[in-house]
Amino acid sequence: MAEYKLLIDGKLVGSSTGKTIEDISPATGETVALVPESTLDDMNRAVAAARTAFNDGRWSELTHGGRAAILEKLAVLIEEHNEELATLESLDTGKPIKLARDSDIPFSADNWHFFAGAARHLSGSASSEYTGGHTSIIRREPIGVVASVAPWNYPFMMAAWKLGPALAAGNTVIFKPSPETPLTALKLGELALEAGIPAGVLNILADGPEVAPSLVSHKDVNMVSITGSTRSGKYVMRAASDTIKRVHLELGGKAPFIVFADADIEAAANGAVVGGYVNCGQDCTAATRIYVQDSVYDAFLASFVEKVKQIRVGDPSKESTDMGPLISAKQRDNVEGYVERALRAGANILVGGKRAQIPGFEKGFFFAPTIIAEDCNDSEIIQSEVFGPVVVVSRFKTEEEVLAKANDVVYGLAASVWTRDIYKAMHASKVLQFGTVWVNDHLPISSEMPHGGYKESGIGKDMSMYSFEEYTQVKHVMIELSGEARKGWHYTIFGDPA
Repeated sequence: MAEYKLLIDGKLVGSSTGKTIEDISPATGETVALVPESTLDDMNRAVAAARTAFNDGRWSELTHGGRAAILEKLAVLIEEHNEELATLESLDTGKPIKLARDSDIPFSADNWHFFAGAARHLSGSASSEYTGGHTSIIRREPIGVVASVAPWNYPFMMAAWKLGPALAAGNTVIFKPSPETPLTALKLGELALEAGIPAGVLNILADGPEVAPSLVSHKDVNMVSITGSTRSGKYVMRAASDTIKRVHLELGGKAPFIVFADADIEAAANGAVVGGYVNCGQDCTAATRIYVQDSVYDAFLASFVEKVKQIRVGDPSKESTDMGPLISAKQRDNVEGYVERALRAGANILVGGKRAQIPGFEKGFFFAPTIIAEDCNDSEIIQSEVFGPVVVVSRFKTEEEVLAKANDVVYGLAASVWTRDIYKAMHASKVLQFGTVWVNDHLPISSEMPHGGYKESGIGKDMSMYSFEEYTQVKHVMIELSGEARKGWHYTIFGDPA
């Protein structure tokens, strides 16, 4: 049984109590690793190490090029350990090995490469004389000590999204992965030491009693960044309020997928399969609400149903598997509950709607790819984030109607529009209240472009140069160079008495 270590103050250590937590594979339901149970003492030591490292400037006062070189080395190490990291990610999350190996880990490495380069380009505004007698300079400085909390759906990728900009900007960090998926984060701690990140700059904990709430409310933490549910985000905002911490929240979503009559129906059906079921639908940008214009509804639905029936659910370690299990028994029960309530409320289940039985994986948390037909936009299955392989298909008549329905949720993370009409696409991208709008595609992202939502989908941006707005603060420095201030404040305010 593999045992992992925490990273605290530049050392790989076990729990202060020596206790461990069993890490469970969602595919088999069996224990696959032992992880240190973090304690409040571990957490306090990590925060103290991060505070000391920030205050003495060992990272924030390193040259931009110096920070960039270390982050670049870490990116290269991640690429060199791609197979190992992908295996751990697949084992821990249940996602197909091909998704982890060919997408998640390489894209995470690309994020690290991007932020290594971006570390060299952090600057304030050019100086100028806005009052006529003073030169103003804008300095861009790190926030301080950052607590980052990551989710279980894309553990390693979310670590890159959070740690990349935080470290590139000169902050120190305490990183806590989800209790369900700690393995790649703890491995990242080993690679960070090898890359040369100084002691205390990056600290990585695991789960433990009261660790997460105590961390996000800690008086020596200046900022909290979390990716998770909207409910978790609201808790963090309340916890951060006592010390007025900066918060960065990437939260839930309920993405509309709008198919107009002039769309390429086959392309849209293929996009819906990928958008709805990749990572078992455990994606805050997943295409969960498909709206199809009346005249092409039947054609789209026929193609979509046929393609969904071909999704291969099974052993995540097999190359042939398209979809693995849900993350836990609790999540499977949650998804099952949504589907059952939709059925009782009158929705029509066209495909799936039940647990998937996989020979040899009877203890795994599998759920079949599901399509539900439902035209009531107020229904729970359309309004709530299911976070599973469940897609709802609805009809619409007019452009005005569908855009109103698409916006009629509390979320605002991502949306897509399928049409050959550039005017219709541009109008929809303007009206839709979502942080990302794709046209004739769904899900692709880029390190150079921001990711973040409107409304209850959160505050702030991941990735891109825009993410530095979250992890830095600006300081105005005003320099009086004329010598007039020597005459005193009477002269400055009232003019020369003579």
